[in-house]
Amino acid sequence: MTNRLYPSGSLLSMFILVFLLFLGEGINDSMAAGDVALKAGLRPHKALYDVKMVTNKSASQFVNLTGKMYYDWKPSCDAWVSNHKFNLVYEYADSPAMRITSNFSTYESFDGKTMNFVSQRKRDGHLFEELRGSAEIGSGSRQEARYTIPEGLVFALPQGTLFPMYHTLNVLKKIKAGEKLYSAVIFDGSDEEGPVQVTSFISSAADSADLVKVSAGMDKGLLRSKAWNIRLAFFPLNKPDSDADYEMSIVFHENGVISSLLIEYRDFSVKQELIALEPLEVKSCGNSVNK
Repeated sequence: MTNRLYPSGSLLSMFILVFLLFLGEGINDSMAAGDVALKAGLRPHKALYDVKMVTNKSASQFVNLTGKMYYDWKPSCDAWVSNHKFNLVYEYADSPAMRITSNFSTYESFDGKTMNFVSQRKRDGHLFEELRGSAEIGSGSRQEARYTIPEGLVFALPQGTLFPMYHTLNVLKKIKAGEKLYSAVIFDGSDEEGPVQVTSFISSAADSADLVKVSAGMDKGLLRSKAWNIRLAFFPLNKPDSDADYEMSIVFHENGVISSLLIEYRDFSVKQELIALEPLEVKSCGNSVNK
């Protein structure tokens, strides 16, 4: 559950934690057998979000942020593949507006032990940041994240570190068990800051009846499930006594859909509202399955 692609340089694929959907008709048993996410009731999908700044307490010249965020998730034959694409415009009081586009993708194995990641960020069409690497957390492995771009960047990953999909699965388990608090260390490769501690507070059930009032471009079937209000706090792992870098409030359906997301930094906050949602076709290693 992360998403670290704003001006400060960090949110996380928190989106990967929650952009998951219940197992629906059309997904066959052979596909679900090797994929614990599908067995847990998650459906591949793509979603589009409108992004806008809602508060700004900063004394700096940064005055507004608007744009779109696209997300998709689906399994391949042996791994979960996710893509995040941001197209954001930053407005300033005394300088021209700046457009930042970001592409971030992950390839996370079904057993949760390995993950490949790649990220690019462009400023007004010009590349200014690129990340690429892989991470291992399986028993007997080196328990580390190793970047090829930038070359030589390595993070040791603490015992118990999770990649995004397994963090999502654990949050779903907590919801279904009626638990309210869950904390874990997560690594997703979306920046150069390494793993983070994420604390999730699962609070009240959201009113699903209101959330199903959707417009054209929405798949209502993906929104017909229980939804919960969840608060997440993201802490730097290398500063154990510090306050959270930022916090998020989300409306999270038990099937994985995020209907709404509010990201709160110290000086400003940004809201992401779901504006389009569709299921994706699942290919079971050569056999297409349409939903």
